[in-house]
Amino acid sequence: MNPLQEAAKIVLLDCMGIKQDEIALVLTDGPCYKIGRALYEEGKNLCREVFLLEMVPRKINGEEPPSEVAELMKLVDVVIAPLSKSITHTDARRNACKANTRVGTMPGITEEIMIRTMRADYNRISMLTDRITEILSNGEMAHLTTALGSDLKIPIKGIQAISSTGLVKNPGKFGNLPSGESYLMPEEGKAEGIYYVDGSLAGVGLVRDNPIKITVENGIAVKIEGGKDAEKFSGMVNEVGDKARNLAELGVGTNYMAQINGTVLEDEKVLGTIHLALGNNVSMGGTVNVGFHVDGIITKPTLRIDDFLLLDNGKMQIEEY
Repeated sequence: MNPLQEAAKIVLLDCMGIKQDEIALVLTDGPCYKIGRALYEEGKNLCREVFLLEMVPRKINGEEPPSEVAELMKLVDVVIAPLSKSITHTDARRNACKANTRVGTMPGITEEIMIRTMRADYNRISMLTDRITEILSNGEMAHLTTALGSDLKIPIKGIQAISSTGLVKNPGKFGNLPSGESYLMPEEGKAEGIYYVDGSLAGVGLVRDNPIKITVENGIAVKIEGGKDAEKFSGMVNEVGDKARNLAELGVGTNYMAQINGTVLEDEKVLGTIHLALGNNVSMGGTVNVGFHVDGIITKPTLRIDDFLLLDNGKMQIEEY
């Protein structure tokens, strides 16, 4: 068995908990087809029936798949989606979970990422993630600062955070693979300040040399500045419309095996980073439903939740996890 097949087996058994009597759907597209095929081949040995479905790549993260695909997602026990664009924050994924399908999304996955990150101890990641989720859920104000000049206050009172642990074994559950993050939506219309995306940005790639400055007023990104990458991102936002400017997510990475490489699926999970997303927040309990959800990675953040120092210049302050 080659390394990609071994990783596929870990995804199916350890992460998705697939069973012999279940039906699985592997949903993929051209850029991720080889990974989809590996999952399909392993699935044939592990469950009752497995389908491999290739669809045309979506244009942006959060764009809905075809309605026929969405219907099929509701009819199987397990969906695994190695796709070039994310379907995590779509009605198709949400409706599948309402139908008790469990869904593992793998947007932008590459062979290198899959082989490396699936070797992590996801029980260890789960313990840290759940502790951070508890801290976020009990908090009222998140305050981000960085050496670049980020200074953003994010009200989170009464918002339930979500653990993405990489263990998607219960009916109706979903998560990214590889995983390792705790995340929540900010209170709508309340975040204030500025932040610099200096790691990577979905749909753009690495932005280390050209950080993007985003100004937030009343929970809305009112300015996007910083050069060609910022211009590209601003164009993406403008094409979708005002709802794409909503500050949709604050996430904290918890995967010690993940590395920043320009693929946000992995980048947002890196231990010692946080990410902020614009656009759709419906999957987190919000009201902004738009076909756009784009994460930006912030390196070496200092993050306080009320009076608790969670991250200090990128160093996790929770010990013994």
